[in-house]
Order: sequence, then structure tokens, then C-alpha cells
Amino acid sequence: MEKNYNYERKKLLLPEYGRHIHEMIDYLSTIEDRDLRNRQARAVIAVMANINPMLRDSTDFNHKLWDHIFIMSDFKLDVDSPYPIPTSQQLYPTPEKLAYPSKKIARKHYGKNVQRMIRSLEEMQGRADIEEAVGNIARYMRTKSYEYNQEHPNNEVIIKDIKSMSENGIDVDEVALNNLKSDYKQHFSARPQKGNYPNRNGKNKNNRNNKNNNARQRYMRPKQ
Repeated sequence: MEKNYNYERKKLLLPEYGRHIHEMIDYLSTIEDRDLRNRQARAVIAVMANINPMLRDSTDFNHKLWDHIFIMSDFKLDVDSPYPIPTSQQLYPTPEKLAYPSKKIARKHYGKNVQRMIRSLEEMQGRADIEEAVGNIARYMRTKSYEYNQEHPNNEVIIKDIKSMSENGIDVDEVALNNLKSDYKQHFSARPQKGNYPNRNGKNKNNRNNKNNNARQRYMRPKQ
């Protein structure tokens, strides 16, 4: 007995209709008489509608059926359709190729936005505004550098990188940048020591432990 496995058969373009519907549509392409082929196509459409009775209430139900019959024929069926005949390019359009940025980033750990912000400072007017913007950018660069290297960067490195990315187009106030404090140092220095922090009720954990110890000592103290 000859075995016929599904993986050896023709691939079903719409598996929900089954193999018999696909074979009916393949047979339509072999009919030479156009009038007979159109009648048989409408008969196949009726069978497809019986397979999906719950979708008949939709407004574009018949349109979908005709689109499906062309899809299952791999867009090779030549019949008269009451709707515009779809094409493979319409249903499976080729996406346009996205333009990938080819410009290299000078300092990858800072990101490309930092370089853009630094270059945009050349168009700013006003010494005070430029110095304030440079200070904010330097703080952000310090933050990104700490995330990348896990160590506090030197102000000289930040100043050198700003000059390099601006191609010396910005007059940097090195004294002001050298006085910038590390946000991470401020953050960690402001944190309370381990075990000495307030709980949800705003009370100190050590104070609570001291009260418990004092109460325990009074309970265990022998009576006079």
C-alpha cells in the first residue's frame, strides 16, 4: 500500500479550509471553458461559505471568500470576480528598507544624543545659557560613565570628552566644570548607614531595638 504523508503533499496556503477545498480550486484551473469555470468557482465559494457559517453576518464576508479563493490558487485562477482581484504584492508587500545610521558615535558609552546636544550648543546664543547647558550635559555624562564603568569619572576626562566631541567649537569653563560634584557621591553619602534607617512608621530601627533590649532586661532582672 502506497503511503501518502502530509509533509510530502502540496503545502496548504489556508489550512483552515482543508485539503479538499484546495484540490477543488486546483481543479478549477484545469477547466478550459470559461463559463463553466466561473460557475464552478461560484459553487466552490458556496462550499467555503458553508464551512464558515458564523461569519456570514459580516459585511465583507463574500469579499473575503473571493480573496481566499485567489490566495489558495496562488493567484493563478482566471475567473470573473465581483470584487477587485488581489495580487500577491498587495497581500504580501515587500517592506521598504530602513535607512540605518552610518555615522559612528565618538563615545559609545555616552550615547549619540550627548554628541548631538554638544554640537547643538554651537548655535546657542548667550554665555550663561551655554555654561548652564554644558554643566547639565557634564552631569549626565558623569552618570552614563558611572553606569558603564562602575567608577566615578574624573572631571578632566569629562572636559576632554566635551572638547573632543565639540571639535573645540565650544569655549568650556574648566573651572566651573571642575567644581561639579558627583551626583552618585551625593546620592550614596545621603543614604543612612546599614541598620540605622527609619522604618515605614518613621521610627529608627536602632531605637526600636534598644527599647526591646531594655524591656527584656527589666523582665529578666531579679526582684529585690
